[in-house]
Order: sequence, then C-alpha cells, then structure tokens
Amino acid sequence: MDSLSPGPPEAVAAVSGPEAAAGLAAGGLVAGGLTTGAGPGSGGQAWTAGAGAGRRRVRALLRRPTFVISALIVLFWVVAALGWHLFGLDPYGNSGQALAAPSWSQPFGTDQLGRSVFARTLAGADTALAVGPLGAILATLLGSALGVIAGYFRGWVDTALMRVFDVLVVLPPLIFLIVVVGAFGASVPALIVIIGVVFAPGIARIIRATVLAEMGKKYVTTARLQGESALRIMVTELVPNVLPTIIIQATLSLASAILMTATLSFLGLGQQPPSPDWGLAINQNLDFIETAWWTVIFPALAVASLVVAVQLIADNIKETWS
Repeated sequence: MDSLSPGPPEAVAAVSGPEAAAGLAAGGLVAGGLTTGAGPGSGGQAWTAGAGAGRRRVRALLRRPTFVISALIVLFWVVAALGWHLFGLDPYGNSGQALAAPSWSQPFGTDQLGRSVFARTLAGADTALAVGPLGAILATLLGSALGVIAGYFRGWVDTALMRVFDVLVVLPPLIFLIVVVGAFGASVPALIVIIGVVFAPGIARIIRATVLAEMGKKYVTTARLQGESALRIMVTELVPNVLPTIIIQATLSLASAILMTATLSFLGLGQQPPSPDWGLAINQNLDFIETAWWTVIFPALAVASLVVAVQLIADNIKETWS
C-alpha cells in the first residue's frame, strides 16, 4: 500500500539520482490501489487491481453461509418495508375478532383491537428501516469526515475534536437519546439526526486511529511533496485506504441504530399509535404476553432477526476484509 511505484522495474533500475526524482513526479504514485499522478497506463493497472481485489472479497463473502442467510433476511425486510401495501395488507384494519390465535386466515393472530399481527409486523419494517439506516448513514458520514480531519491535521484540531468525542462517548447513549428526544420531539427527521449525532463520535474515533496509522506511509508524504492540497489528499488518498473500516463501522452502526429506534418506540419516545412500529407493538401488548403471546413474540422476533442479521453481515465483512 505504501510502496513507491514511479514506473516499470526496468525504468527504476535504469534511472537514479535526480532523474529518478523527476520520474517519480511525472510517473505518479500508486497507493492503496489508486493512482496519483499522470503516469501513462498506470491508472488503468491500479484500478484493475483494485477491482480484482473487490471481486475476490465479494466471492469470499458469498461462500460464507452466515453472510448469505443474513443478507437474505435483510432483503426480506427491505422488500416488506417497501412493498407491504402492494400485497394488499392492512395493518390498521379491524378483522372483527380481538386476540385471535394464529390460524390460516390470520398467520400471526390478531391484537387487542382485532388488527392483523402479520400485516402489522411486515408494515413495522417500514419505520424500522426509515429511521435506523438513515441515522446510521448520517453517523457514518459525519463520523468519517471528522475522523479523517482529526487524523490528518492532528495538533490542536485533533485535540479539540477528541475532547468533544470523549464527552459524547462517555454519556450513556440511551439516556442521552431520551433527554434529546424529550427536548426536540420524536418526529422521524429528528430521530434520524439524533441517532446520527449519537453514533458519530464512536465512528470518528475509530476512523481517526486508522488515519493516524496511514499518515506515516510514503504515499501521503509523496502526495504532500507533490503539492497536493489537504482536501485532495484526504479525499483521494486517505479515504480510499480507510474505506473498509468505514464500511464495517457503518454496518455495525446500522444494527445499533435499528435496535435503538425500536427501544425508543418501546419506551414511548419514538413512533406513536396507531403506528405498526415493532417496539411500540411490544410495549402495547405486554399485558397480553401470557394470554396472547403472538402479539409480542412476532414483533420481537422481527427486531431480533433484523438486528442479528445486520450484525452478522458486519462480522463477516470484517473477517473477510481483514
């Protein structure tokens, strides 16, 4: 990743001294599968190598049963969130029989208001995948940007950002969320922003540590000597080399964000009735867990299956890309 590659081996052997330095400036630098500079033909080779490595990683993931099964579970819930209304499901309609046990006509039974638990469980994926993923994306973008900035500039910039991150990381996430939601409300946009801000510091600290490890490598030093701007170095040199870490952290944050969203709804701070949100459904039906267990078990299994599947995907990506 940090090796200098000004040209073919024959050219390197044949040129030394000032000519070698000039050749380096003209030929470019290959770093982490990306090419900086204007060396003829070198960019295509680097991109080809990077694409080959990406295909190998994908093939390695597809050979892992836990990854494939987890990906299918996530895909199922995505389809449910996007298309439950296309299947003719009505999560708000009254079937006429309250707390009916699972049957052929009602696969998951009905709740205390006679609504289909099956329809509400599938429709509940809508809210889970509306807040959690968008909050995780915001946290990843914000945390990655701040982590790269702190790791690149270091000095007082790093110190100031790290002190802010330390304060936010020390605060218990759930308590912090409860306080902020109580102050700013529980609308979907507010929840997305709040979750993004809560998870961003943890991501920033990990990305910063990864960037610090990259800063001592030759491709960063050479880019600086070539007069590249700080923004260009961060975007075109550092970000591609820490991208695997960013992807892993984004996936891990997604699992936590989905669970946190369901927890807030369970506590009455997220979605409100008559929403089919999973956390809210568990809260509303706790009193019937002994006499109508299906009203609680199926939403709980939905939350667990999605969170565990996303977590397993993150673990598989981490193990494969490491």
